[in-house]
Amino acid sequence: MPELPEVETVRRGLVPALEGRRILAVDVNRPNLRYPFPERFAARLAGRRVEAIDRRAKYLLFRLDSDETMIGHLGMSGRFSIEVEGEVAQPGDFVHAAPANPKHDHVVFRAEGGVVVRYNDPRRFGYMELFPTADEASHKTLGALGPEPHGNEFSGAYLGEVLAGRRTPIKTALLDQSIVAGLGNIYVCEALHRSGISPRRLSASIPGARAERLARHVRDVIVEAIEAGGSSLKDFASTDGALGYFQHGFRVYDRLGAPCPTPGCVGEIQRLVQSGRSTWFCSSCQR
Repeated sequence: MPELPEVETVRRGLVPALEGRRILAVDVNRPNLRYPFPERFAARLAGRRVEAIDRRAKYLLFRLDSDETMIGHLGMSGRFSIEVEGEVAQPGDFVHAAPANPKHDHVVFRAEGGVVVRYNDPRRFGYMELFPTADEASHKTLGALGPEPHGNEFSGAYLGEVLAGRRTPIKTALLDQSIVAGLGNIYVCEALHRSGISPRRLSASIPGARAERLARHVRDVIVEAIEAGGSSLKDFASTDGALGYFQHGFRVYDRLGAPCPTPGCVGEIQRLVQSGRSTWFCSSCQR
């Protein structure tokens, strides 16, 4: 599933295409994705101007001039593509993925200036909904999210406070979106390795120096991944079809048996399963 850096990459690709433009029409080619579309979905979007495109955790937020927000989640395989007057926009210097199969173009947004934005989702695990923008703080999903991992509210002190007394493994705690928003399996594995913290370590033992170190590396790995355009695993691609490059910098994720890249460490990358998710780590330098 796309994590925060991948969703942020998609957001940045959509901004120049849609932000400030009026949606002229919306084609909805099936009744549902993961969930049914909201009542009168296409009609409520048609004629509305996209005032801004924001992101919260792994969710895209399209701010409309109707005082509603459209929330979009990419699920496992969702992707947006952009066409301008018949030409597919391909900004950026990346290796490009194969074109998405058009039979999975489930939602098509037609905007001013000849802009066409297609939402393609073969597995249909993504979803879209509309809600009053003023209700965001009480939204069933958005209202329960923790701070952004590269925002001002996230720090070692915050981690120390929120993890105090918790008996869950730190890997499991970092995947809890109410603790920190947007982190997923890839970047948690990478941040724990950089921090020298075992994924098995109980969260209650983190506050203090470990929390400061962990917060710093969580922030660093997220910022680096955003700058690299995210990681391309299986279906993920940005709005221009480009593949992110951060996967080439993985230290532990999906590198079972590889030598540990930590200077001076003679261990190798191991794998274990925690809460149904694979964890890659080095038992020699992660304590």
